[in-house]
Amino acid sequence: MVFTHDTTASLIAAVALVNSAEEPDTMTDPDRLDAFFAEHGYTGSHTRDEAELAAVRALRAPLRRLLTSDRDTAVALVNDVLARHRAVPQLVRHDGFDYHLHATDPAAPLADRIEVETAMAMVDVIRADELSRLSVCADDTCGGLVLDLSRNRSRRYCSTACGNRIAVAAYRARKG
Repeated sequence: MVFTHDTTASLIAAVALVNSAEEPDTMTDPDRLDAFFAEHGYTGSHTRDEAELAAVRALRAPLRRLLTSDRDTAVALVNDVLARHRAVPQLVRHDGFDYHLHATDPAAPLADRIEVETAMAMVDVIRADELSRLSVCADDTCGGLVLDLSRNRSRRYCSTACGNRIAVAAYRARKG
């Protein structure tokens, strides 16, 4: 395992949230946010309204910047997020998961919790000097982010669809 469970889960959720901004936008209504909340195992306050949706959607660009920054810029961004939200890391255990870190109150707005959890995950990424595990999709027509948790660091595409699109184009170019 490259990172602890909570770090991996936060990174996967952050990449999914950032990639939801790619066309077609997949974070368009409270029901989709509710599905995201459940899929990524978030706990705590969840108002399921348009204001919460707007706040979470507004995180996509700042999280993209954080996840694609060089190490020094990422450090500055992480420190800003943690200071702005007055993050206080605490060990918690819930939903069958052993002790892991939470750094916000469960009653804090979902967008704040997502931002802080992503920043906390990036602390581990930065300390391990593993920023190369985050990149932009190798498909030039896609701007999606890739989280490569493979042992051999071989993941290049944000989705199977992008990988297949490139493979089919290469095949057609060879046969053409």
